Amino acid sequence: MQDISPPPGLPFMKMHGLGNDFVVIDARRDIPAMTPELARAIADRHRGVGFDQLATIHAAEGADLHLVFWNSDGSTSAACGNATRCIAAWEMARSGRDALEITTARGRLAARVVENGMVAVNMGQPQLDWHEIPLAREMDTLELPIDGAPTATGMGNPHCSFFVADAEAVDLDSFGPAHEHHPLYPERTNVQVAQITGPDRIRMRVWERGAGLTLASGSSSCAVAVAAARRGLTSRAVTIDLDGGTLHIDWREDGVWMTGPTAHVFDGVWRL
Repeated sequence: MQDISPPPGLPFMKMHGLGNDFVVIDARRDIPAMTPELARAIADRHRGVGFDQLATIHAAEGADLHLVFWNSDGSTSAACGNATRCIAAWEMARSGRDALEITTARGRLAARVVENGMVAVNMGQPQLDWHEIPLAREMDTLELPIDGAPTATGMGNPHCSFFVADAEAVDLDSFGPAHEHHPLYPERTNVQVAQITGPDRIRMRVWERGAGLTLASGSSSCAVAVAAARRGLTSRAVTIDLDGGTLHIDWREDGVWMTGPTAHVFDGVWRL
């Protein structure tokens, strides 16, 4: 009988949330450890698989699973909201569950299935003090001393949110990297341009540190929602329209809840 077992290598899943795409590796198997070099090779959209972020799934003591996130430049990140939702959707479907407890470097996150097959994740409370985000020195995080007076927010990773009259008019290819590496952000930052388009509705575009221009970002959406509420521009529950689709963000007493669709695109094997 012909052997149809997969070739030796690194099994992975390709997923996306609103076009914010991920390679997901279940490291609960006996597989090679992820490294910055391997992450960069897989991230190459011409010679590899391509992704905005890579996530590895690990066993967790006292929780259902633990996630570690890698950017396409080989650096790591403490949080990735859309990847967390995608992985939660897959794990809940696989296990027949409708709720999970997930740990990350950000902390302990709750995930659950809601109406219309959407998945919601509690991304925890935002970090609002300068040293938590972190910033380079003590200052008011509501309006930074940067042209445009952006708001700084931590969601396990740092964010710099600009509120603008027209989000489409901003050239993020130059604006993003210029602010990602701003000296006020010693660990670099995600950069968002956000336009209030209606009552509790925001048009947002995003440049992610270590990844560049992306179609969507969950943690960035949470940061913009928090910043808009702090500045009195919206309530604490908003709809955010991104290049790749729409997320619903609700800053509640127990944390910032993010709800949206998920997609499991295909499975593959990376030949080592």
